[in-house]
Amino acid sequence: MENRNDRAHIHDHDQQKGNGNDEEPVINYRGIKAMPFIIGNETFEKLGTFGSSTNLVVYLNTVFNLKSVTATTVVNVFNGTTNLAPLLGAFLCDTYFGRYKTLGFASVASFLGMSALALTAAITNLHPPKCVGKDNSQCVGPTIWQFAFLLFGFGLIAIGAGGIRPCNLAFGAEQFNPNTESGKRGMSSFFNWYYFTYTFAVMVSATGIVYVQSDVSWAIGLAIPAFLMFLSCAVFFLGTRIYVIVEPEGSPMTSVAQVLVVAVKKRGLKLPQNPAFSLFNYIPAKSINSKLPHTNQFRFLDKAAIVTEKDQINLDGSSAKPWRLCSIQRVEEVKCLTRIIPIWASAIIYHVPLIQQQTYAVLQALQLDRRLGTGSFEVPAATFIIFTMLALTIWIAFYDRILVPFLQRLTGKEGGFTLLQRMGIGILLSVLCMFVSGLVEGHRRHIAHTKPTLGISPKGGAVSSMSWMWLVPQLALAGLSEGFNYVSQIEFYYKQFPENMRSIAGSSFFAGAALANFLSGFLVSTVHKVTSSTKSGDWLSEDLNKAKLDYFYYVIGVLGVLNFAYFLLCAKWYSYKVREDDSPVEMSKTGSVKHHV
Repeated sequence: MENRNDRAHIHDHDQQKGNGNDEEPVINYRGIKAMPFIIGNETFEKLGTFGSSTNLVVYLNTVFNLKSVTATTVVNVFNGTTNLAPLLGAFLCDTYFGRYKTLGFASVASFLGMSALALTAAITNLHPPKCVGKDNSQCVGPTIWQFAFLLFGFGLIAIGAGGIRPCNLAFGAEQFNPNTESGKRGMSSFFNWYYFTYTFAVMVSATGIVYVQSDVSWAIGLAIPAFLMFLSCAVFFLGTRIYVIVEPEGSPMTSVAQVLVVAVKKRGLKLPQNPAFSLFNYIPAKSINSKLPHTNQFRFLDKAAIVTEKDQINLDGSSAKPWRLCSIQRVEEVKCLTRIIPIWASAIIYHVPLIQQQTYAVLQALQLDRRLGTGSFEVPAATFIIFTMLALTIWIAFYDRILVPFLQRLTGKEGGFTLLQRMGIGILLSVLCMFVSGLVEGHRRHIAHTKPTLGISPKGGAVSSMSWMWLVPQLALAGLSEGFNYVSQIEFYYKQFPENMRSIAGSSFFAGAALANFLSGFLVSTVHKVTSSTKSGDWLSEDLNKAKLDYFYYVIGVLGVLNFAYFLLCAKWYSYKVREDDSPVEMSKTGSVKHHV
C-alpha cells in the first residue's frame, strides 16, 4: 500500500499533454522567469506584514488607549497566534490544498486583515477618543464592538500568516529544477533574494512606515501596508501561468501516528536479538526520504516493526495494513522527530528575551530622549528595532565571509561552529541581552528621578533626559543572538527532519516563537498582578518611572540561564540523523552521528 506522501504530483500550466502514452509529462521549470513574480510577492507581503505589526504596541497604547500591560499582552497573544498558525497551515497545505492555493488564499486573507486594521484608525467610530487632561491621564477604553473589529482584523492577518509562512520559501524553491546546475544556482540565488527581502522589509517598515504612523497619520501609516499587501496579491496571481504547481502529497503526520499506535498495540512483544536485520523494512521506490540505519534510542518504538503471524505484506513488499505493521524506516523517521523535540523546547524560553525588545523596549524608548542631535526631530520609538537588524546583517556578512573560513581552517568543521554550538551561543547572548537591558532601564529610571525631565510621553509619564543611544547595546545583542540562533535553528530543523516533513520543519521555528509569545504574555500578566499588591509597587506600572521594569528583565535573564543549562544537557545527549549511504563518520553507541558541544 503506497502512502500519498510517497509520490509527488506536479502540474505545470503549459506542460505538454503527452502523446497518448502513459509517459510522465515533461515539467517546464522556468525559475528565472517566475522569480520576479515570487520575489515581488515576497517583498510586498513582508513590507505589509512588518509595516502593520512593528508599531502595534504603540498603536494600541496611544490610539486604542490600552494600558501598557494590556497592549503588551494583546501583542504577545497576536504574535503567538500568527506564529502557531503555520503548523495548521502546513498540515492543510500538505494534505488538501497544495502550496499555490494555500498562498493565494492566505495572501487575500492578509490583505483583508490589514485593510480592517487600517479602518480602525481611519474611521472615528472604530477607535476610542483621544486621552485628555493632565499627562493624558483621562482615557476612555475601546467599546466591545471596537475591540471585536480590531480582533477580527488580527484574526484575518493570523490566517494569512498561517498559510504564507510555511509555504512561501518552499513554493519559490519548487520553481527550479533541482537536478541541474542552473536550477541549483537559481535556487541558491532565490534563497539569497528571499533573505534580502526580509531585511529590506524590516528596514523600510522600521523607518519609513513607522515614521508615517507616528508623525503623520495612523490611518495613512496602516493603509500603506494594506496597499502593499494588495500589490503582493496582484503580483502573485499574475505569475500563475508560468508556475510549477506541486499538488498536495498527504500529511506525513499520518505515518507518525501509525508508528505510535502500532508500537502501543505491540508493547507486549519482545524485540529480536538483531533488530536491524529482523524487523520489517520497506522503502517505497519513489520515497523522497533518505534511507536511515537502525538506532538504539527509543527502542520501544521498534516494536511497531515486529512482524507477527497476523501481519500481511503486499507483493511489492509493503505492509497491507500500516496501522498494524510499520517499516523500520518509518520508525527511524519518528525517532528523528522525537530527538528534535527537546532541542525545540529550549527555543521557547530563548525567544522570550528577544520578544521584550519588540514590546517593552519600545515603551522604554517612549520615555527616553529620542531627539537627533540638537534638532527637534524625534526618532519614532518602534524604529529602534533597526539596530537589531543592522547587527544581524553585519554579523552574518562578517561570519560568512571572514570568520567561517578562518574557523574552518582552525577546527576542520563545516561552518566553523556546529549547529548546536551556534544555537547555544545565541541562547547565551539572549541572556546577556536581558541583563544589559536591566542595567540600562535602571539607569534610565535613576536619571528620570534625579535630573530634569523633557516633558510627557505620548502614553503618559515623564520623559527621561537619557539619550536613546543607551538602547543600542541591548538591541545589538538581540541582533547578534538572532544571527547565531535563528539561522542555525532553521537550518537544524531543515536538515534533521525527514525530507517529507520539511513543511513541518519550516513551521517548527514559528511554533516555538508562538509558545514564547504566549509565555511572555503570561509572565507579564502574572508579574503585574503579583507585584501590584506589594509595598514596593507594580514592576510593570504604566509609567515606567514608577515601575521596576529592570527587575522583570532580571527574572527573564535568570530563566534564560536555567534554559541554557537545559539546552547544554539536551545538546550533549542529541545524536545527528545519518543516512545509511553516508560515508563512515564518528558514530555514537546509538548508531547516529554524535554531536559534541
